[in-house]
Amino acid sequence: MAKEKGLLNNFIWKFAERFSAQIVTLVVSIILARLLAPSDYGTVTLVTIFITFANVFVSDGLGSALIRKKDADALDFSSVLYFNVALSIVLYLILFIAAPWITLFFGSGYEDLTPAIRVLGIRLIFSAINSVQHSYVSNKMIFQKFFAATLTGTIISAFVGIGMAYGGFGVWALIAQYLTNTIVDTFFLAFALKKKPLLRFSVTRLKGLLGFGFGVLGLNLMITAYQEVRAVLIGKYYSVDDLAFYKKGSQFPELLITNINISINAVLFPHFSRLQGNLEAIKQTAKKSIRLSFYIVAPLLFGLAAVAENFVMVFLTEKWLGCVPFIWLFCLNSLFYTIHSTNGQLLKVFGKTKTLVYFEIFKKIIELSLLLLVFRFGTIWIAAGMAITSTLFTYVNCIPTKKNIGYSFKQQMRDILSPLCMCIIMAAVVFTLGMVGINKGLLLAIQVVIGAAIYIGLSFVTKNKEFFLLIGMIKSHLPKRNGKKGVAQ
Repeated sequence: MAKEKGLLNNFIWKFAERFSAQIVTLVVSIILARLLAPSDYGTVTLVTIFITFANVFVSDGLGSALIRKKDADALDFSSVLYFNVALSIVLYLILFIAAPWITLFFGSGYEDLTPAIRVLGIRLIFSAINSVQHSYVSNKMIFQKFFAATLTGTIISAFVGIGMAYGGFGVWALIAQYLTNTIVDTFFLAFALKKKPLLRFSVTRLKGLLGFGFGVLGLNLMITAYQEVRAVLIGKYYSVDDLAFYKKGSQFPELLITNINISINAVLFPHFSRLQGNLEAIKQTAKKSIRLSFYIVAPLLFGLAAVAENFVMVFLTEKWLGCVPFIWLFCLNSLFYTIHSTNGQLLKVFGKTKTLVYFEIFKKIIELSLLLLVFRFGTIWIAAGMAITSTLFTYVNCIPTKKNIGYSFKQQMRDILSPLCMCIIMAAVVFTLGMVGINKGLLLAIQVVIGAAIYIGLSFVTKNKEFFLLIGMIKSHLPKRNGKKGVAQ
């Protein structure tokens, strides 16, 4: 019972950190979208493709190995830190030199690409440090340390980005926001942890971590490369505005799913690692994770899809209406992602990264084949292909889990059936309401309130376990009162 309470407490801290930071990010994103042109976002999207891919080398692999190692000590963390920083400098120099050739590849319309890559690429060095900090927090299960650091970085970078956008800096407002966020987050987390790295480096310790780390690194490189190849194709064969609509359409569903997913994964992976050998405990934890995460994520995605057009009109203005179909498709694409992720975490904790890689290779061959088949028909077909394959591969991702802990696809689908049905009913009502001819802002507010009321009401009527679990978690974190009314303990 104490372990389960500790797990939920860590999830709450991690979710609070992600949720608070992303609420600020959402507000800033809306303000910047109103101030900047879609073409500014298109340029930054191409820049982040290469930064994101390079960042996989310094943020993944060894970080997961540190989390998984039960007895990781200061020498392990310092060795990975120095290795990551050295690697990030090398990667930054490669990007700096390659920037003009990257600009040449994409052609006209991307004149700011070279300086943008060279400036935003500095983020890699700070990400190398930040990734080790995150691994330390996850390994030690002290997720409350994230909260202040992440929120501070997000707020400061928000002021920087909005201020520069108002000043007419265009694409550089976005670049400054992203770069400031990472730098401030790294410094404040270092202050919160109060841990200085050892002035020692162990090749032996590093080698011990590389076996598992390389498997995770290879997997994440393949996934990241595949995710970003779509943006590369759109940037090469379509306009910068097309790329902006595609990316903006993916932003809001991903914002919802990423917060929940990162929160769950950050807590689950180290928790699963500590349960190694206890298959029944792992299975029950996986079941609770899938049930709870889907219960939270599904209504947000269904709700966003139902109000997408009004949401864009009210917050982003008419110039962004081209992203509405992409919001619909990316909501479908993200719907089962928490299930994919939990099954992936189970494979990693069992040390079966090769199996994970083989599964991903199989899926990526199918996805890439479909992508090459449809991308010439338009950007909407690219997003549709993603949504279709993501839904179909939910079954594929469950195969190893059934073999390892006896948790089958059928059982997982049964666990999410109740919230799925409630979401369909809620979304149908909310979408129908969107056809009423009144003020868009007022209509959006009505849609949100009624949608939430329907989902909560159905949860209460059906006595949904996750609903009452969340109510209990909220009550347990409210200030307790003693016998005297109104006096807090």
